[in-house]
Amino acid sequence: MNLRTLLLGVSSAALLSGFAHAETLTIATVNNGDMVRMQGLTEDFTKKNPDIQLEWVTLEENVLRERVTTDVATKGGQYDIMTIGTYEVPIWAKQGWLVPLDNLGADYDVDDLLPAIRSGLTGDDGKLYAAPFYGESSFVMYRKDLMEKAGLTMPDAPTWEFIADAARKMTDRNAGINGICLRGKAGWGENMAFLTATANAFGARWFDEKWTPQFDQPEWKNTLDFYVKLMNDAGPQGASSNGFNENLALFQQGNCGMWIDATVAASFVSNPKESTVADKVGYALAPDTGLGKRGNWLWAWNLAIPAGSQKTASAEKFIAWATSKD
Repeated sequence: MNLRTLLLGVSSAALLSGFAHAETLTIATVNNGDMVRMQGLTEDFTKKNPDIQLEWVTLEENVLRERVTTDVATKGGQYDIMTIGTYEVPIWAKQGWLVPLDNLGADYDVDDLLPAIRSGLTGDDGKLYAAPFYGESSFVMYRKDLMEKAGLTMPDAPTWEFIADAARKMTDRNAGINGICLRGKAGWGENMAFLTATANAFGARWFDEKWTPQFDQPEWKNTLDFYVKLMNDAGPQGASSNGFNENLALFQQGNCGMWIDATVAASFVSNPKESTVADKVGYALAPDTGLGKRGNWLWAWNLAIPAGSQKTASAEKFIAWATSKD
């Protein structure tokens, strides 16, 4: 064996040894646009952390919920980082299913998190159990040109009565324009997110103070009758298959006069590289019915570490990178 062969062998062994010692984090996330953006920055993270590789598992929301819930409850260890909602964090933390984020780094500014979002991610012990990648409420997005064509002016704080009237007047199905696009896809985080917020504006609720279900009460019937009639009159065909992503595509393509959904959608509908109506979009508060309750929600998609992961230190490095000010 000559010297060159020996050196090549040593170099190859060292390279393979480096790969062998690289830790792979498996990240389960939802197929929303902002999570896709996060994945696009993977190279930045791996350059700064060459000993850590990332494996993305990107799933439709209903599938994501099912898989991560099963894995975290059984401590299966299939995922090292999970994208989960504000609702799950305190419940799962109390069950001991999540790892507290105690080591995000000295320069991680926890106090910079919006108080309402931070409190929802904090356990009874005062520790942070997930870090928000983004937070959101809900609002009205509408086509200013179609609103003007219908002879209407969108109020800053519209009622559902105004929204329904405007939707019907803006509908022109011969031109491929639906007056309004709303979530219809079945799912806890799909149509039920929207319908729960809407029902709240109509005075409905899930339970009373004695935890008696309230779904058979007139307020829920009024909500659902209103929603179904509005979608039949002014919504797109096949609305029962449309969730956030499907309605986003419809709005960007100019097929919706209005869309009521997450505030995070603003960066997509107003981006001329992605939206054909970017220069025509206006915004207003989520509607009410005069009861002092609007169809808003508070939500955040967060990164958390399941207790079944064996790679907590690396996972915290990633979460700090993904959610810090930098």
